[in-house]
Amino acid sequence: MKLKIAIQKSGRLYEDSVKLLKECGIDFNNSLNKLKTDASNFPLEIFFLRDDDIPQYVADKVADIGIVGQNVVAEKQKDVTTIERLGFGKCQLSIAIPKDKKYNGIKSLQGKRIATSYTNILTDFLKKNKVKAEIHEISGSVEIAPGIGLAEAICDLVSSGSTLFSNGLKEVEMVMKSEAVLIGNPSLSKAEKAIVDKLMFRIQAVKKAKKNKYILLNAPNKNLDKIVSLIPGMKSPTILPLADKGWSSIHSVVVEDEFWEVIEKLKANGAQGILVIPIEKMVI
Repeated sequence: MKLKIAIQKSGRLYEDSVKLLKECGIDFNNSLNKLKTDASNFPLEIFFLRDDDIPQYVADKVADIGIVGQNVVAEKQKDVTTIERLGFGKCQLSIAIPKDKKYNGIKSLQGKRIATSYTNILTDFLKKNKVKAEIHEISGSVEIAPGIGLAEAICDLVSSGSTLFSNGLKEVEMVMKSEAVLIGNPSLSKAEKAIVDKLMFRIQAVKKAKKNKYILLNAPNKNLDKIVSLIPGMKSPTILPLADKGWSSIHSVVVEDEFWEVIEKLKANGAQGILVIPIEKMVI
């Protein structure tokens, strides 16, 4: 049997979704205008769909699992389970108003017209904050709504903020943070869950690799204990003697987020010839 996965056929998550599957060693043809393809070396059938349709397809079990933004999952409110946050496609759903308008907190939205494609999320957000506003549902080019007089504010996805800036808008409220997630039908069979587990094993290995770097360095033996404490690695570092007396080569792993701080401490303790190498896969 094959597991069916739905991913975007185009849009901001398409390239990263395809890249993730291929980094997991899954070989498939993703040529343009192809709506369905089979992996040649993994029990996976891939559907290329509109992102807004993916939660419905997974809920209806047309697809078993899917990759889609958290914002879409929250908006569509379908019966799906979030299996894993994937760490790409990060953005936030925010409320924005014209740059020349004053904003004195969320109560400033009282009675205003807000244009959005995310009516369910926005309705819940306004209700939670006890704000009554008029919601105009539109799809695409939401940012032009204030400029053409359709609305006084918008609620839309923001990543860099450049689209807001170019349309004379400023972000005033963050409604929710979002990133790509792997979702699944809650009633997967035992056999389907087994394939999901195999896929998740590969995804976890890729994700861990992205968060870590392989590090090699030369260290004076007198400072070995201190340097080893700075880069403990997955279990413990590899230490090899150098031809030069009193020196050793250390191989280990360092967390990406702590990289520069650790490097500074290593140098302060006499480390030299520091090499940092990307990790393709990391299995613990």
